Amino acid sequence: MKPEPAMLRGLVRGVLSTRQDEIGCDECFEEVDRFVEMTLAGKNAAEAMPLVQDHLQRCRECREEFEALLAVLRGLS
Repeated sequence: MKPEPAMLRGLVRGVLSTRQDEIGCDECFEEVDRFVEMTLAGKNAAEAMPLVQDHLQRCRECREEFEALLAVLRGLS
C-alpha cells in the first residue's frame, strides 16, 4: 500500500514543526478549562499559556474540545 502524497506532506510538516517544549493532549486537556475561562474573561490566553495555544493550533481533537467548551460556556452566560 502506497501512502498518499497529502498524508506524507502532513506527516513531514508535523515532524518539522515539533518543538522541544510542546505539550501533549493530556497536558492540554488539564489546562483547557483555564484557557477557556481566560478567553471568556477577555484576557489574552494565548499569551498567558503559549504551550496550550500552540497545541490547540496543532491538534484538531483538542481544538474541537476547546471550541465545544467555549461554546457551551458562552451559551450559559
